[in-house]
Amino acid sequence: MALANPMRPYLGRLVGVRNLATGIKLFQVELLEPEGKAAFADYQPGQFAFLSAFGAGEAPFGLASTPARGPYLEFAVNAIGHVTNTLHTLDVGDPVGVRGPLGRGFPMEQLRGRNIVIIGGGIGGAPLRPVIQTILDRREDYGHLTILWAARSPDLLIFTEEFDEWRSAWATEFHVTVDRGDERWRDNVGLITQLLEKVAPSPQNAVAITCGPPIMIHFVFLTLKKLGFSPDQMLTTLEARMHCGIGKCGRCNLGEKFICTDGPVFWQYEIAGFLEGFL
Repeated sequence: MALANPMRPYLGRLVGVRNLATGIKLFQVELLEPEGKAAFADYQPGQFAFLSAFGAGEAPFGLASTPARGPYLEFAVNAIGHVTNTLHTLDVGDPVGVRGPLGRGFPMEQLRGRNIVIIGGGIGGAPLRPVIQTILDRREDYGHLTILWAARSPDLLIFTEEFDEWRSAWATEFHVTVDRGDERWRDNVGLITQLLEKVAPSPQNAVAITCGPPIMIHFVFLTLKKLGFSPDQMLTTLEARMHCGIGKCGRCNLGEKFICTDGPVFWQYEIAGFLEGFL
């Protein structure tokens, strides 16, 4: 749905706040205005929105939920700045603003019938969660699903309570790794690119989707290329210091493209030659 005023946030209130990982919280937002509910009625995996803490400002976050799983919007927020630290002080019942949905999402209809490889690093897994949920909710529409999940350490893994659902889903395999384990960690230890080479998903009829730190995306693309994936078989979603979200301020330009309007979802061939400058 087109926004009447894309710079106007819709009023919402927090109906859920919980810890996802060290320094990361999941915020569940109920939109209170009919216009806001209508605007977010059919948002897509990969789109983003600005979440505002009144008196502190707003910041962009990839939507971590899908309309099919409930009426509330979910955002994974890492406390790394003034706005995000202020958001972390809020609790259930507090008002927030939500501006969006914005950007180009993942081409889920185009991916129907394909095998999907999900490669998420740290909080970069948040915008990939709606892709996983969409595939699991419409399982017959997609082929084999491979999920590779990673973080620097076990306490930084997000959505751990959903791992069992992912592991047990039909035609789905799940792998997790951390850069550094602890005394309780019993799974893979190493970089996600090492795990990717170990799992070695087939590129046949497949599309790989990744999100994480830019340096991780860069090396995941290189590893996928080694495994036989072509540029039109690799998707990512990028984050940037966006201010307007509608391609006017110029803060998120990537060459001639704007991450907020041309993305944040891109095929690898669309950003080839530009990603290195984004690192």
